[in-house]
This record gives sequence, C-alpha cells and structure tokens, in this order.
Amino acid sequence: MKILFLGDVVGISGCSKIMNNLLNQIKLNKIDFVIVNAENADETGVGLTKEICEDFFRCGVNVITTGNHVWDQKDIMNFIDKENRLLRPKNLFEPAPGRGFEIYTTSKEIKIGVLNLMGNVFMKKCDDVFKTSKNFMEKYKLKEDYDFLVVDFHGEITSEKNAIGHYFDGKATLVVGTHTHIPTNDARILESGTGYQTDAGMCGDYNSVIGMNKNNSLNRFLKKDSVKHFPAEGEATLSGVIVDCDIKTGLAKKIKSFIFGGQLSNT
Repeated sequence: MKILFLGDVVGISGCSKIMNNLLNQIKLNKIDFVIVNAENADETGVGLTKEICEDFFRCGVNVITTGNHVWDQKDIMNFIDKENRLLRPKNLFEPAPGRGFEIYTTSKEIKIGVLNLMGNVFMKKCDDVFKTSKNFMEKYKLKEDYDFLVVDFHGEITSEKNAIGHYFDGKATLVVGTHTHIPTNDARILESGTGYQTDAGMCGDYNSVIGMNKNNSLNRFLKKDSVKHFPAEGEATLSGVIVDCDIKTGLAKKIKSFIFGGQLSNT
C-alpha cells in the first residue's frame, strides 16, 4: 500500500496545481491514500475554507491536516466540527473545534490513523507536544487500533521534528514535518521501521520566499515600502513523500521524496 503525503499548500498557485494534477499523479504512482496539509491554501496564503476542502476531496485527497494557521479563515471553525477528514493539531488547547486524530477505513478495509501535531518551539502556544504524544501512544497501538499511522508534525525547528520522529519510531508508519515549506533531503526509514522526512516542503510557487511574493518579502526584510505578505502566483511544485507500507508490520518498506512540476521539477 502506498500513501502520498503532500506538504503545505500555498495560495491559488498550489491549489490549482493539486486540482489539475493530483488525480493523474495518483494513477501514475499507484497511490492508495492521500494526505495534504492545507493550512496556507486560502488565496491570502493563510488558512483554508470549506470550498477549498471540498475541491481537494473531489480531486483525490483523503485527509487534510493543518497547523498554526488553521483558524485564520473563521468559517472553518463550523466546518471542521462536521468534517472528520479535516484535522487540526491535536495539542491545541482543549476544548477546540474539530479533532487532531482520526482513523479512516479504506475501501479495502484497511484502517489508517492520521495524527496532526504542532511543535512548541517558536510556534503559537499549545500543549506540550511530547506529553500529548506520550498520552496518545499509551492509548493507541499500531496493528491494534489501526493498520498504519501517519503523523504530520507541524513545527519550526529541525531538532524538534527529528526528536518526534525518533519518539514515534516503530510506533508509526510515517512521521513527516510541515510548516517550513522547504523540502529536506533526508527521506529515510528510521531504526525501528518508521518512514521519516524532516519537512515535506510546500505545494506552491518556489520562485518566492516560502511561497510568498519574493519582491514584497525582500522589501519587508530591507524595511522598505511593503504590504502584508501575499502568495506568489507562478507555476507551483507539488512536494511531499511517498511511503510504501508493509501491511504485516504497519511500518515502512520504502520511502521517497515526491517532487512534481514548477521550479523544482528538474532537480
């Protein structure tokens, strides 16, 4: 079984690339299940809407994860309570709308758990992610409660992401980082069998500053005239990872980075 995880979708460019190409990529790569982080998918580059979620579900996405921008488009608060395929970080302060973990059953009766977590370092205030993870692993077990477990760790620093990867090693099928929008060249299987990549990258225009208009971003750094950040609108690259899962163990057999189109297509 193959699971495709796509990193943060940014703006109209990223949304269009997914809606125009995902179904074909699913067929070409023989993908069975798709997870997409969409917390930057709105045209403003922050948050997402009900309409975006529904568009993604129609073009092959099975689960949408988020992060620190989950509430930036306010109408999502009502939708997330009704839609179990949309997750927010589990360690947001409770009670919060929606859920941070769900188990999904495929047409082949395979159970896939998806856990959405957010880091504590240089991020919006949330509950201790390691305590939340410990409590989670005490309650849920691989090959008992689900056949596979995918963890989206939405965090700022590589060391915290790395630590979470090792913490879940042998207890999750895949741990993949999101939030920093740059794909890391470290896709590998950890010692006890968990697939891992520090950051999946973004689905957006890489001729930018992490998806935002580069000229405006440079002006902000240089303290020149600028406006609020807004997304770049060139051709997007789809960035993420594909993990080939072992149904017997629930762990990873193979993992590889996934890069399609745009600025990164020839690397």
